[in-house]
Amino acid sequence: MENRYVSHPNDVKTFDTARLREEFLIENLFATDELVTVYSHVDRYIVGSAVPASKEIKLEVNLKDIGTDFFLERREIGIINIGATGTVTADGEKYEIGAFECLYVSLGTKEVSFASHDGEPAKFYFVSTPAHHAYPTTKATRDDATPAHLGDIKTSNERTIYKYIHQGGIKSCQLVMGITELEPGNMWNTMPCHTHNRRSEVYLYFNMPEDSVVFHFMGEPQETKHLVVRDGQVAISPSWSIHSGVGTSNYTFCWAMAGENQTFDDMDAVAMKDLK
Repeated sequence: MENRYVSHPNDVKTFDTARLREEFLIENLFATDELVTVYSHVDRYIVGSAVPASKEIKLEVNLKDIGTDFFLERREIGIINIGATGTVTADGEKYEIGAFECLYVSLGTKEVSFASHDGEPAKFYFVSTPAHHAYPTTKATRDDATPAHLGDIKTSNERTIYKYIHQGGIKSCQLVMGITELEPGNMWNTMPCHTHNRRSEVYLYFNMPEDSVVFHFMGEPQETKHLVVRDGQVAISPSWSIHSGVGTSNYTFCWAMAGENQTFDDMDAVAMKDLK
């Protein structure tokens, strides 16, 4: 499991493009028939993927990295499928997970595995955070999610936010997770931007054409930088950083947050005139 460490904003001011990408961008997350995991010391996320094509993939890591006897001994996990329909098995219970469907797996679950049906493989993306209470393992379809329609074509940010794991949906200890889908002809997300010093966030960008990119903006509001992000790549956003982007076409992204609270709209707005 790859480790990413915490960076102070004063240090990030000195980072060149290569160092910025090394610290905050996960470029190669999805690999066929492999479990890929990245441990971020920013709120101790574990971000990962499983793309089972010819075999079942078990959720197993070097346990020395997390200091427990099994992966979810002191953790919870949110799983979203962005591929074809597949199956997640949690302690013997099978859950069929289709595209844009979510499964929350509880603290204390000893065995988790991923499998695809015949044909195109499932593409499971997951985010795991430390937990202190066992909430029920729960599945949510897109119809179960709480949608919020925001933005306007005039400002190129008409979009729908689907909330899966949140205070009004699937219960969790600290993980908040969902999907934002931009309408055709819209390219901006989270602009005007904000920070939330109580929580950090990770963004998975997907459903992008092969030749498309998203310019993901990060950094302190008066010291902004950017990452060029492609399909299936993840941007790690520490609590002090803005997290906003504009693409060369519309796209979809999965967001996940962890930290002091689970209040979705607890954020510190940044006025456009204050951005630099």
